Amino acid sequence: MRIRVRRTGGFAGIERSAEVEVSDPEWESLAHTVLAEGDGDVRGVPDGFSYEITVDGRTVRCCDPRLTDAQRTLVTRVLKEGA
Repeated sequence: MRIRVRRTGGFAGIERSAEVEVSDPEWESLAHTVLAEGDGDVRGVPDGFSYEITVDGRTVRCCDPRLTDAQRTLVTRVLKEGA
């Protein structure tokens, strides 16, 4: 399973993205949860981050501070592991 996270916005407006290839059941379960939740509340806040989470070609969008727990966990893991 290929997972890509693209983060835009923030105070400095710097884009960051990372991608990981996983076969771990925990990662896959988390990714499926994020896809099942669908697009989050895409009304961001000034200087907040916006995210595109793509799992095997399917993309959901969400924004800080309204990320679900699953979205926040997946974003954190991918940006850390894929750095």
